Formats: sequence, C-alpha cells, structure tokens
Amino acid sequence: MGFEWLKAGAFFGSIVYALVGVVVFWLSFVVIDKITPYNLWEEIVEKQNVALGIVVGSMSLGISIIVAAAVHG
Repeated sequence: MGFEWLKAGAFFGSIVYALVGVVVFWLSFVVIDKITPYNLWEEIVEKQNVALGIVVGSMSLGISIIVAAAVHG
C-alpha cells in the first residue's frame, strides 16, 4: 500500500469526476422536477407528502447509481 492516491493527477482527477457526477445528478433531477405535473419541493416540504418523498428518494438513488457507473466506467 503506497501513497499513490496522494499524487496530484489522481487527486484532482477524483475531484473532477466527483464534480461531474454531482452536476449530472443535479441536472437530471431538475429535468425530472420540470416534467412532473407538480412542484416536488412544495409537495414534499410544505404538504408533507411522505409517499412522494420516498419516490423522489428512490429516484435520486437510482440516478446516483447510474451516474456513478457512467463516471466509473
């Protein structure tokens, strides 16, 4: 076990891939929010819609898995 992960190229590459993953996740969430017939934030936070919160959480995990697989591969 060495300290190869401390090299500048590996470190900054990891930061770039993490930022790309977060941006892709955020953009896909915004697109899904726009195509739904109601405002997700208002439904979940203000109206306390637990079922929609579970669906949006599951959707977020699915998008995260897809983005992670795309960035990793």
